[in-house]
Amino acid sequence: MNSYIENIKKTIDPLRQEIINHKVYGVINSVDDLNVFMKYHVFAVWDFMSLLKALQTNLTCTSIPWFPVGSADTRFLINEIVVGEESDIDMNGVRMSHFELYLKAMEQSGAFTTGIHSFIRALKNASTFPEAYKVANVPDAAQQFVDFTFDIIKSGKSHLQAAIFTFGREDLIPEMFMNLVKELSTSHPEKINSFKYYLERHIEVDGDHHSHLAIEMVNTLCGDDAQKW
Repeated sequence: MNSYIENIKKTIDPLRQEIINHKVYGVINSVDDLNVFMKYHVFAVWDFMSLLKALQTNLTCTSIPWFPVGSADTRFLINEIVVGEESDIDMNGVRMSHFELYLKAMEQSGAFTTGIHSFIRALKNASTFPEAYKVANVPDAAQQFVDFTFDIIKSGKSHLQAAIFTFGREDLIPEMFMNLVKELSTSHPEKINSFKYYLERHIEVDGDHHSHLAIEMVNTLCGDDAQKW
């Protein structure tokens, strides 16, 4: 690991610890509590996919006619991650994105999905983000989170997008949350099994293989440019 990566990890560690030890995990004690969490967290799952596709758009050729874009190394790294995020498998081996897997978990547990569906439907119908937020009654905190992600997307700067993707989204599921979900799954398997699988899959794929690919992608995009680092 190079000194730039080590310095970034050291600098952001206090913030990372705040997220891992956030008080929200201590107040999720039932399926109903988890459903409230999922109702809002799903917006972060959705905009993660948009950040991912922004990177793929910037680092590869996604238009016709095709031309080679950037380096083959970064093309490989982002395409490898996209395959896993956009077309993974559920508990039954059915192909779906991690976002669709999350929605499936919400539906199984009885979480409120109308908000995220209304939001996406409004965007598909060419509504602006403020209009879609209003239609779906998206809470302010979720709006701010999504707006920040899309500010990074709209910057067009691949190294910033890769940094947010790598350091802001990977490896942040605390053990206490995973243990809580396991306990709920034991007592309510018919409602929580899909969400437990989602978390396990996230940890297995995103927290291991994808996190290494993402760090390599940041390394490649920043290179020896101290300003980018």
